[in-house]
Amino acid sequence: MQEETARSAIDTFISAFNASDDSYVTALLPQALTSDVVFWGPLGRSEGIAAVERFVLDIRRHPAGTGTMVRCSAVDMPDEWARYRWVFTTPDGGPRLAGTDVVHLRRSLIDQIIVFAGEIEPSAS
Repeated sequence: MQEETARSAIDTFISAFNASDDSYVTALLPQALTSDVVFWGPLGRSEGIAAVERFVLDIRRHPAGTGTMVRCSAVDMPDEWARYRWVFTTPDGGPRLAGTDVVHLRRSLIDQIIVFAGEIEPSAS
């Protein structure tokens, strides 16, 4: 049951990257994150949904165009932390960013996110 809860929160978080409009990002993130979420990203530590929203919107505004974020692994939850792999691809096979996120849940919502991003590489055609 705990893995199912984690998967639901993670998939809602990822759906914010793929929202049809930026306003939906603001609506989706509170469904996945606690208000005091701690975000450990490429630029360091930040707190709160607004910090995560800025990160998601920055990714959505990639110079190559709006891309697609997908979870490309099962959600593995060996203890209290869950992890999953993801890939972000820009339109027309543009740059691809792959990585792994590790998340911690509290009350069925993500209260900590650690992003481990890999190198940007072209997608295989």
